[in-house]
Amino acid sequence: MAVISALVLTVYLVNLNIKAKVPPIKEVASAPYKDAKFHNTAPRHPVSFTDMAALWIRFFTEKKVDTTPDIQIPVHAVSRTDLEALSDDTLHIIKLGHSSILLKNHGEYWLIDPVFSDRASPFQFVGPKRFHQPPIRLEDLPTIDKVLISHNHYDHLDKASVKVLLDKSKQFLVPKGVDGDLIAWGVEANKIVTFDWWQELSTEQGLVAFTPTQHFSGRGMGDGNRTLWGAWVITTPEYRLFFSGDSGYFPGFKETGEKYGPFDLTMVETGAYDKDWSDIHMTPEESVQAHIDLQGKVMMPIHNGTFDLAFHTWYDPFDRVVTESKRRAVTLSTPEFGRIFSINDVPALSTWWKPSP
Repeated sequence: MAVISALVLTVYLVNLNIKAKVPPIKEVASAPYKDAKFHNTAPRHPVSFTDMAALWIRFFTEKKVDTTPDIQIPVHAVSRTDLEALSDDTLHIIKLGHSSILLKNHGEYWLIDPVFSDRASPFQFVGPKRFHQPPIRLEDLPTIDKVLISHNHYDHLDKASVKVLLDKSKQFLVPKGVDGDLIAWGVEANKIVTFDWWQELSTEQGLVAFTPTQHFSGRGMGDGNRTLWGAWVITTPEYRLFFSGDSGYFPGFKETGEKYGPFDLTMVETGAYDKDWSDIHMTPEESVQAHIDLQGKVMMPIHNGTFDLAFHTWYDPFDRVVTESKRRAVTLSTPEFGRIFSINDVPALSTWWKPSP
């Protein structure tokens, strides 16, 4: 099992180096694309054979401490009745786990990066296993108006979830190239809208825009960076929401903030960081800086509390982001999974990950 788990990690790290009737998408400058691959705006540190060997050695020799919880993760069960009872005049938000978010956006149901499988892995018998179950079963969700995908990694694009959603979702908004996977899995092509960086889609609620991040893509040994990655901006007449997807810290956050901010709520990646991949995943301190760059009012850390994807403790992202947010006078919200709230009534800081005294 350890060898297979290491192989899963290797597939991930090797890739570090390598139509429905809708309003028209606004065409703007595209992401860098060369040699049939997408690229970040800034050069990244290439992963050498020596780097790879060192990571394998770390995987087998470094003692991992508290990477899985020794407490029961608090999860609030959510029913379809609960969702239907929510008002249709604002934006309601539910953190489902990791980076999976359910929105009720002025009466429409939107899902961001839905991962409902037990493992974030190409295999369901090995790989990072969930710490907790989702607050609601995928099958119990109402009809989904929009599914938004940030990139194609297994902890953000879950084939099993998509295959359930393909018959109960009206539209999929995805980065360039990800449409190929969805079509192969049975999603009708006319349900898919693909996005390049800075492209915008007008909606009945406002606007959706796909903005740059500093990351990469790939689901196997030979498809590194063949599809695009990025973040989502969601606006309504009253509110602005930012979802980071995955990213290293880079100047693009400031550019997004200047173009679309200020944001009422930023949902920023805070987890799965490490010194050996610091250019494609932020530390908690960098996540807070990204929130500041985005001109955010309230920050909700995501990409944590559900899967073991790095060497740090499972609670380290929470502890560090709390410390840094206090130091930088940033308003932080850490709702428990399944906690329903509206964007104009975001929950205060809660340290639910700490054992009860």
